[in-house]
Amino acid sequence: MPQLCVNIDHVATVRNARGGCEPDPLHAAVLCELAGAAGITFHLREDRRHIRDDDALALRRVVKGTLNMEMACTPEMLKIAVKVKPDQVTFVPEKRKELTTEGGLDVAGNLKALTAATKKLRRAGIAVSMFIDPEPKQIHASVKSGASHVEFHTGVWCENFDRERAKAEVELDRLRAACYLAYEEELIVNSGHGLNYRNTGPIAALPHMNELNIGHALVGRAIFAGLDTAVRDMVQLINVSAGNPLEED
Repeated sequence: MPQLCVNIDHVATVRNARGGCEPDPLHAAVLCELAGAAGITFHLREDRRHIRDDDALALRRVVKGTLNMEMACTPEMLKIAVKVKPDQVTFVPEKRKELTTEGGLDVAGNLKALTAATKKLRRAGIAVSMFIDPEPKQIHASVKSGASHVEFHTGVWCENFDRERAKAEVELDRLRAACYLAYEEELIVNSGHGLNYRNTGPIAALPHMNELNIGHALVGRAIFAGLDTAVRDMVQLINVSAGNPLEED
């Protein structure tokens, strides 16, 4: 049954717009968990455009569920990850000019570096996931790297969901096949990128789905409905879509 892991990066984006301390990403993380999120995701980018080093350390102290740190595979980030000790590191591609992560990581083309980094993190007791497109080549490379998880990039599905449903359905079939293959390869299956209250349902219903990482849509809804309601609504949506509706309080 898939669980919700909330990405709180854009809470920090709002904070950093004024250079102060509000809204506090730590406060957001606590509220998300109280509302039913199974974990918290953050991306410590090289340019520190939202989450900062001190946020990462503080999140480790307050998050009770899974703490997932997204990062580029660089010596600086590896050093920080070993210090922070999140439950999981997800390696993602990173470009300084991008607005958000663009596509999956080329694990097959960077296998040597990613294998060495994975080995270092796993020695530190940190699980490793690869953020990849739903391609057999990248799944097999993730296995070779020593990763225990993959996170499938759902951007193509989300981009076409409201525009070209035929393309979206083709991508959903590709994601479904990738889920089966990853499971056969004994990888834990996560997904994320661009998921919102309209397009998440079919992804939550995919076979062997473990976790959905969702951030921007939740923060956007929270502006109008509050963070507690935004998270509870998404948890309910995921559960209903996966065939396990929550009981009303």
